[in-house]
Amino acid sequence: MSSPDTRLQELGIVLPTPSKPVAKYKSGMIVGNMLYVSGHGPAKLGDQAPLMGKVGSKLTLEQGKESARLVAINILATVRNSLGSLDRVVRLVKSLGMVNCGPDFLEHPQVINGYSEFMAQIFGEDAGVGTRSAVGMGSLPGDIPVEIECMFEIK
Repeated sequence: MSSPDTRLQELGIVLPTPSKPVAKYKSGMIVGNMLYVSGHGPAKLGDQAPLMGKVGSKLTLEQGKESARLVAINILATVRNSLGSLDRVVRLVKSLGMVNCGPDFLEHPQVINGYSEFMAQIFGEDAGVGTRSAVGMGSLPGDIPVEIECMFEIK
């Protein structure tokens, strides 16, 4: 299997410039052999702005899943910026996926699969699949549909 950086190139994905914190926190922090990544929203790719709104009412399940994939791209930009290369990632350890939705929406895991499937595609089925929680939120900052935070083991 090729390296994570090579897989991104093969998929034609150029990581955006990592977003700057919008409040008083750090986007990523290395502690020992772990990289902790703060909650991220969807990346803006090219001229296409990320979708906004609640999944299940304004946005479809598929739009939510695509938004989660765009969160993964934003997270990888922070990871590369923190480590210099995605090749320093040993494995994805834990993720918390938050879905902006109403109280009747029940498909949080399927939305966050957009993120999880992408991470497995980049890091492989073993290193790219970690433990995970997927929960619903009454709102998220700026009305983003998905926010995800995660932890990586690094070398």
